[in-house]
Amino acid sequence: MSDPNRPFTDEERAGLYRAIFERRDVRSQFLPDPIPRPVLARLLKAAHHAPSVGFMQPWDFILIDSLDVRQQVLASYHEENAKAANNYSGERQETYRSLKLQGIIESPMNLCITCDRSRGGSHVLGRSSIVEMDLFSTCLAVQNLWLAARAEGIGVGWVSIVDQTKLAGILNLPDNVYPLAYLCLGYVSEFLDQPELQAKGWRSRLPLTELMHGNRWGQPMDDETLLNALKS
Repeated sequence: MSDPNRPFTDEERAGLYRAIFERRDVRSQFLPDPIPRPVLARLLKAAHHAPSVGFMQPWDFILIDSLDVRQQVLASYHEENAKAANNYSGERQETYRSLKLQGIIESPMNLCITCDRSRGGSHVLGRSSIVEMDLFSTCLAVQNLWLAARAEGIGVGWVSIVDQTKLAGILNLPDNVYPLAYLCLGYVSEFLDQPELQAKGWRSRLPLTELMHGNRWGQPMDDETLLNALKS
């Protein structure tokens, strides 16, 4: 095990930031190549080393390579996606319908990261005021896995357009376990230069300087050095 007090080298630091800035939500670029088990093990270990409130570690990992299971999830996606399309009209709806928002069948593996909301008992340290902290902790496991996957050259896509109740039924989840993230994993033909929704004109990245506040909401930042650094 490395020394946790050793400073990161320039190369290590650059690698971390590269993974952050080049991480993509992949839907269309999956290759059929299987993920080697040692690589998959590294991704799962990275996820499992996420921080969690009260060290409750509320996550479980369901690896899904069954075509039957994936087809059931895909059917839920199509049903929910048809509903979502009706939120838009005209050209916006046409653009929405043209977007590919999942790679459930194309990716060689699906992974559901769940949150056991009962893990740790009825009183979890640090969760008494914000009961959703178990969900937030599980999101950190998702992000850990996602960044590790990018470093390994593996794409990840989060399928959020599914009915969570139906998904729980498909995966036979207990009542206390919530299917937090349904992910598609696999090697890809390319990582896009920018997020796909940005590239296709759905939304643009907001300027960070416009999202900064000083001390309270709506008060301007008076740190010009920081604001200039954020613009660079």
